[in-house]
Amino acid sequence: MNTRTKTRFIRWASILMCALTLVGAFSVSAAAAQASTVSATISPDITVKVDGKIQTFFVADGTQVYPVIYNSTTYLPLRAIGELMNKNVNWDQSTLTVTLSGTRTAPATTGVRDVNPVQQAIQAQLRPDFTIVVDGVSRTFTDTQGKTVYPMLYNGTTYLPLRAVGELMGKTVSWDAATRTASLSSSGNLVTDADSFGKVPGTAQTPPQTNVPGNGAGAYIGEEKAKSIALNHAGLTESQVTFIKAKLDFDDGRWEYDVEFYTASHQEYDYKIDALTGAILKFDYDIEDWSVTQQNTNASQIGIDKAKTIAVNHAGLSGSQVIFVKAELDYDDGRWVYEIEFVSGTWEYECVIDAYSGAVLAYERESIYD
Repeated sequence: MNTRTKTRFIRWASILMCALTLVGAFSVSAAAAQASTVSATISPDITVKVDGKIQTFFVADGTQVYPVIYNSTTYLPLRAIGELMNKNVNWDQSTLTVTLSGTRTAPATTGVRDVNPVQQAIQAQLRPDFTIVVDGVSRTFTDTQGKTVYPMLYNGTTYLPLRAVGELMGKTVSWDAATRTASLSSSGNLVTDADSFGKVPGTAQTPPQTNVPGNGAGAYIGEEKAKSIALNHAGLTESQVTFIKAKLDFDDGRWEYDVEFYTASHQEYDYKIDALTGAILKFDYDIEDWSVTQQNTNASQIGIDKAKTIAVNHAGLSGSQVIFVKAELDYDDGRWVYEIEFVSGTWEYECVIDAYSGAVLAYERESIYD
């Protein structure tokens, strides 16, 4: 073999080796991006607290879901976490991408809590091929040793490790093994040496810059729109009510409209409406003049079961959708009433019912996150 032929041989051999190396690299990369099936455990006994509040997780169809344990790591459902972050959650099947973005427009997911949840072994998938994008930024996550951790998929729900969830929410994660409680909490005050903390009465509250119109978060709906939303929900018109209050207020980290009005029959309504989305965050009404539902003391009381049925029907629910917290007969303000409290999904309901006529005297619905 002459020198020229030998040079050509060496050149082509080098090219072939580079090609084989690239093929091998692509093969390893493709293998690394493939889903793998792992054994995990659904753990209803784990309590999750966010800023001190116990959280209940539901998938979009209202089914309750629980933390999942895999390889001694707690995983939480991503869509429900996005809801806590007040973000919209989108799935793109073509790119296998979960996106959390914007200010949430959908209401809080409601569902029926499991009465007897059980721990169970499951087969789930680790999905290194899933991409998590938060406000336009693709995110990757690592464990305490710096090793990359991937999203988990089970029964159509994407889960992320607790530590990764803490990163997304900007919260500190802690674990109490004695009570099996995972806590995500804000870092707290910069100053700890003070007589009191929080907004001083009489001072102005500065709105968070992430929620003001003109910065991409959207414009406020306005007082008139908020009043219209409240009236429509109550089934009333403006000519039937007298407004007590309709103002923009900052409460619990967000801007909302506080709308109050009453009718000629002495029913007083109180609404809190999200200033950006128009979602009803809380509402209640009371019959201020108790004499409008005079009791017939010659009649029989309707009974606890009938009162519970009236309360649930008034909320637009069925008995199978609620868990009763309180149902008792009480004597209040010169009359016998039933006090009924129950939970459905992420909402708590309170109802006061005339013990003789069955009239709903007071009613309130409030999110458990409030």
